[in-house]
Amino acid sequence: MTLDNSASTESSWLSAPWRFMRKEVLPVLTDLRLAIALFLIIALFSISGTVIEQDQSVSFYRTNYPEHPALFGFLTWKVILIIGLNRVYHTWWFTALLILFGSSLSACTFTRQLPALKAAQRWKYYEEPRQFQKLALSAELDTVALNSLTPLLQNRRYKIFQDKDNILYARKGIVGRIGPIIVHIGIVTILVGGIWGSMTGFTAQEKIASGDRFQVENIINAGPWANTKHLKDWSLHVNRFWIDYTPSGSIDQFYSDMSVLDHDGKEIDRKTIFVNQPLRYRGVTFYQADWGISGVRFQFNNSPVFQLPMAALNTGPQQGRLWGTWLPTKPDLSEGVSLIVKDLQGMILIYDSKGQLINTVRAGMATEINGTNLKILEIIGSTGLQIKSDPGIPIVYGGFAILMAGVVMSYFSHSQIWALQKGDRLYVGGKTNRAQVAFEKEVLEILNGLNTQSTAAVG
Repeated sequence: MTLDNSASTESSWLSAPWRFMRKEVLPVLTDLRLAIALFLIIALFSISGTVIEQDQSVSFYRTNYPEHPALFGFLTWKVILIIGLNRVYHTWWFTALLILFGSSLSACTFTRQLPALKAAQRWKYYEEPRQFQKLALSAELDTVALNSLTPLLQNRRYKIFQDKDNILYARKGIVGRIGPIIVHIGIVTILVGGIWGSMTGFTAQEKIASGDRFQVENIINAGPWANTKHLKDWSLHVNRFWIDYTPSGSIDQFYSDMSVLDHDGKEIDRKTIFVNQPLRYRGVTFYQADWGISGVRFQFNNSPVFQLPMAALNTGPQQGRLWGTWLPTKPDLSEGVSLIVKDLQGMILIYDSKGQLINTVRAGMATEINGTNLKILEIIGSTGLQIKSDPGIPIVYGGFAILMAGVVMSYFSHSQIWALQKGDRLYVGGKTNRAQVAFEKEVLEILNGLNTQSTAAVG
């Protein structure tokens, strides 16, 4: 007896968590209000991740989201960094929201949608006239045979079940009951893809001068399960970077001709990328995102060719982007000039040590500076690359395909029709889960067809 009590107590303890889940957690998890609230919260934070620039430096947020005045009265750079709005899609709480929303949809699918589908697949015949009174749409016909109803239903693609000569059940559109389940599966698949991508993907940025070779190293964000070891197995070479300008002088498009190289420097892939046309290799995508000026190549008289780097100048938004460098004109570096460039069209502004403009020159041209012939050979551009790896993207695309299929399936109405023959009277009734007006019109057409056949038979 003691052993039986002990086993019963142990069984009770083991089943306690499941009873708690079933009675306390599941009702909350399957509540439609919770699902809607989670969906709206996820949408809100997703919008914030689009509006607020992601993965920028602290100084960027300090400049653009100051404490006085605070945006909307509360949104400052401190709030953004503390909450994690600077990297929304990689925060623990956003992942938790996705998991909770997916759990809610999954619980709803198993506790409501699947039982509803099983109930729709089951049916029972109506064997008493009083059962038709419960239907929203029903009719009684005199001197009409049940068999005359069968071809009318078959012409409208109803599946007919008939166990006896005097009773009939017909249905169509059972796929409409499957549609909501497929929609839930599609949404959960999208959520899984998003979570998997945030856990295994990474984002990097590189600014590479035209003609340089590089490996992806400047990773600014990576998931805890991100695999970046394969990045050391290959490298890239920027064969050429250039910009096409409009006749008015504004930028039309900028391009990077890039090659993927193996350890021996052999080219294994090549593509010219521009905005919305990235290079993809081994799950890593290279987007053309920015540009700059990295240096200038020049020559004094008949000297060897020199190259100096150019740095971005801290100018206001009204002046636009400028790059500059200081060029010594004497070997002891006692004198020199400043070179200022704003684009790759070739115009260079030359300033003396007092900040006075002394000359302008284009690439390929020469000018005399402090008694020395200075020839500008080339302005070297640099390409700004946004580099991403997101293994969850195929899962997300698959989820969207499933979701769209489920939405299309959900448009089908699940319609049911019952019929009972009692002597010379035929009882007909039906119901549908959507498109009630169209279903009523269809039933009326079927009844009119029965009356027509009955009149023709009497005649």
